[in-house]
Amino acid sequence: MAIAGVAVLSIIAVAGFAIAIYAAWLFHDMPDAGELQDYRPATATRVYAWDGTLIGEYSKERRIFIPYDQIPPQLAQAFLAAEDRNFFSHGGVDVGGLSRAMINNVGNAIRGRRLEGGSTITQQVAKNVLLTSDATVGRKFKEAILASRLEQSLTKQQILELYLNEIWLGYRSFGVGVAAYNYFGKSLPELTLAQCAYLASLPKGPDNYHPTRNKAKAMARRNWVLGQMAEQGWITKAQAQQAMAEDLVVQPGPKRAAYRDADYFVEEVRQRGMATLGPRLNEGGYYMRTTLDPRLQTTARIALMDGLERYDRRHGWRGAWGHVESTDLKWEKTALARPIPSERTAWRPALVTSNGGQVRLVKSEGEGQIVGEDMAWAKAGKGLKAGDLVFVEKAASGGYRLRQVPAVNGALVAMEPYTGRIVALVGGYSYSLSNFNRATQAKRQPGSSFKPFVYATALENGYTPASVIVDSPITLRGANGQDWSPENYDKEFYGAQPLRKGLEKSINAMTVRLAQGVGMKKIIDFSKRAGVVKEMDPVLAMALGAGETTPFKLTAAYAPFVNGGRRVDPHLIELVQDREGKVIFRADKRDCERCTAGFNGDESPRFAAPGEQIMDPVTAYQITSMLQGVVQRGTAAAVSSLGRPLAGKTGTTNEYRSAWFVGYSPNLIVGVFFGFDDNRSLGEGETGAAGPVPVFMDFMKVALEGQPVVDFKPPKNAKFALVRGVREAFRPGTEPKVEVAPIGPIPYNELTPGLPPVPQSQTQPGKPPQKVDPLSGLY
Repeated sequence: MAIAGVAVLSIIAVAGFAIAIYAAWLFHDMPDAGELQDYRPATATRVYAWDGTLIGEYSKERRIFIPYDQIPPQLAQAFLAAEDRNFFSHGGVDVGGLSRAMINNVGNAIRGRRLEGGSTITQQVAKNVLLTSDATVGRKFKEAILASRLEQSLTKQQILELYLNEIWLGYRSFGVGVAAYNYFGKSLPELTLAQCAYLASLPKGPDNYHPTRNKAKAMARRNWVLGQMAEQGWITKAQAQQAMAEDLVVQPGPKRAAYRDADYFVEEVRQRGMATLGPRLNEGGYYMRTTLDPRLQTTARIALMDGLERYDRRHGWRGAWGHVESTDLKWEKTALARPIPSERTAWRPALVTSNGGQVRLVKSEGEGQIVGEDMAWAKAGKGLKAGDLVFVEKAASGGYRLRQVPAVNGALVAMEPYTGRIVALVGGYSYSLSNFNRATQAKRQPGSSFKPFVYATALENGYTPASVIVDSPITLRGANGQDWSPENYDKEFYGAQPLRKGLEKSINAMTVRLAQGVGMKKIIDFSKRAGVVKEMDPVLAMALGAGETTPFKLTAAYAPFVNGGRRVDPHLIELVQDREGKVIFRADKRDCERCTAGFNGDESPRFAAPGEQIMDPVTAYQITSMLQGVVQRGTAAAVSSLGRPLAGKTGTTNEYRSAWFVGYSPNLIVGVFFGFDDNRSLGEGETGAAGPVPVFMDFMKVALEGQPVVDFKPPKNAKFALVRGVREAFRPGTEPKVEVAPIGPIPYNELTPGLPPVPQSQTQPGKPPQKVDPLSGLY
């Protein structure tokens, strides 16, 4: 007996020692539950337009953190009914619930059903936040111990807040805040009782209760939750019955934002945010207010897409994008695999069933005839034949319009000239087909749209609107030993012309002579200060826009012509706040000492104008006046039909590779670019006036609608004089002098036969009178 007793005690001692070692090993790396007092799960950064429209999200896990006091009580009760009805009474582990789960698991094992875990909400928080999901006994022990520690460290409300913001609910949703938006497109307060119960049914397995694939099962689970809520007395039976009768209707798929016209803009904001905040952008839960105007952004997207399609139609039908030999249902698989611009929601893939233009749409959506106008267009190109796969759109008058995705591309940038706020940005025909942002990433030659910077440099360095430059053939020897003879667009030369004429008619030879007189170094320095380029070769070809820039930079560089000569930084992000509401970035860096003070009758605070002064305000107005001439009588004369004070400059590069128009009103600058991504020619005659100008006009018709007619304001110190019948602005002291005719008879010997009298101011004692060129007033 003694030996047996010793043996038993030894076994007990060894077992106890083993358990102690196991416990020590199991809990040596136990996380500290107290860390959860300051825990905040990774949340999505949400991006808003200036008017509060949600335009995008950035996140690794789609989650919106909702404080406990902002969670509707019926939503919290739905989760408690489904997951842990005794949550507010147990100490972290529900012994009764665990016992029931163990008893139920006997039957579940026999029937082959999923076993119940019996975990409380506190245990689930411990597992989700501090532990792994390994189905081991050790993990369950840790979970129970951590749950008890959590109950000691946090309040019940804090634990429930963590749970409701951390739980995975399917549909790309972590937490109830984003789940409400993804499933139903609503905020939490907008959810119905039935919708709250459905969300509460998801923690057990979102895929098992998918709202479309397993709708019947999902509704059954939702109704069970409603029944549990009624059983607990949190809702009445009548409310439960009414909610059970509600259909389960969700969005077709999770959406990052309902507004989708700003994809290029949102991605550009993301890249700039990543450059500043790094990985924190996707998990920090920041609030970002951007400069985007949704109305103008939608207008910009439509205007650019329509303009590129007009260009594409001018250059003919390129042929079907696919062809099938068999007309059985297999063609639909091929047709549906072809991406359609997501922005063109009315387009449909279709099969041409006859050479005469009969078409059949996919999924039995219809069939009919391509309209006669489009059949003629197709026949003038590569034609149509049975078996071709094409895109069509239902015509308002009946039949179908033939559509094709343009091969050409482009960009549009709209900016406020006084603040630098980018109110619209479109980087291509369709973001769904190509996310390459041509507004910010495409470096192209600006052509003649660069010329205003040449003329502004000249006006800053001794030239005036009254200066005359000769437009005549010029030949220059390049650095490579080759001769270069710049030609004008119409192959003609106009002789001596004032500066205005050179800019209005975009005269190349005259601009080169002007650049030669001013000096390329000064032009390059000014272009850098304006932000057109960072570097530029000091060769005269650059005066005609042979350098490279982006539509974003070129548009922003025009701002000083409008705002009085100040360079403002173009920006897309106005304000960034962290999840606590602290401002961590503000685009406007100016300080206002008295802005937060109460009103005491004193004058309101005054701000200094933003930006660096890079040119004289009079020079800026002189360029604007000349660019108004471009719109009124020059290469962009079509714009004058808008009937508004507008200015701008077209640009076309050699061989028509790029076409531009940068135009502006007193309050808005818009740059439009057309070009192929591979830089091939746009085709004969495809100038800035042919493609970009109509896009600018389409945009400005909407942008200026309802706005008062405002003219460009000259600086107060500007002096005005007529030059060849045009009212020109001059800096004080540079305006032409008005000569006063002498009073009284002039001695005969002081007269020059055939010439007008010489004013006294042009003679000096002891010197013969100066002769006046009789033709000086004609050129």
